[in-house]
Amino acid sequence: MTENEIQEFWQKHPCGDAQVGGLSGRHSTDYEKFFQRYDSFRYEEEKHILQCLDGINFNNKKVLEVGLGQGADSEQIIRRGAIWSGLDLTNESVHRTQTRLQLRRLPYDTVKQGNVLNIPFSDNNFDIVFSHGVLHHVPDIKQAQKEISRILKPNGELIIMVYSKWSLNYILSIGLIRRMGLFLLNTLGMDPGGIYSQHLANAHKLGIWQYLRMENFIHYNTDGPLNPYSKVYDIPEIKKDFPDFIIIKSYKRFMHAPPLPVRFLPLDRLLGWHLWVHLHPIKKI
Repeated sequence: MTENEIQEFWQKHPCGDAQVGGLSGRHSTDYEKFFQRYDSFRYEEEKHILQCLDGINFNNKKVLEVGLGQGADSEQIIRRGAIWSGLDLTNESVHRTQTRLQLRRLPYDTVKQGNVLNIPFSDNNFDIVFSHGVLHHVPDIKQAQKEISRILKPNGELIIMVYSKWSLNYILSIGLIRRMGLFLLNTLGMDPGGIYSQHLANAHKLGIWQYLRMENFIHYNTDGPLNPYSKVYDIPEIKKDFPDFIIIKSYKRFMHAPPLPVRFLPLDRLLGWHLWVHLHPIKKI
């Protein structure tokens, strides 16, 4: 797996784009309508995001957001008083985020295209580095966290959301139901179309047993069957992959385990798919 492959995937498939019908054009009216659709979808489906952001003191803090998607959280962080800068691997997300902030006339420092493995900012620069749903897509995470530690101020804070290993989605939906379903479709020679066709194509390419191994299957079952890399985390894995940091607090949110209808279950704090972790850099405490 290479950074170029990951960059190419997210350049072609900006996070959340397909879920709301895609961006139809390049005029401001198209962008505005798209951002409205996207924000309604995102914060209706994942109401906890705004609640989690409300629990973070961004006011007058110098914040770097790593991984921008459609810039929805960027806007929310700025509206909560942050002195905001953004970094994304793709020029598509950089362009969309800049367009959003300009359309909404929101102030910000800078938005850069760049790699979290070599962050284009100076040492001891930010109070907060915020990254929602991004760092679990970085294979060389130890280099990434080293760079994040470098650009944080001595009393700075890293706030991340990564996919949770101890979740209903990983254990039951991905680990059992989806693998069993794909095995049956492959065995019976059935192709229902849609997303299943791509999964079957992947399985034929790798071999069904290789594809169903969890270390392979997880990549294609978080952000679509073309996604090149994903990882799931528990607290011991966070400690292992972020050796330059100490965990301050962590919590889970978001009951999500498709195709199971689990949103109504009040178990997100135990089996939620989103693991939020707040960390401080060890060497600077």
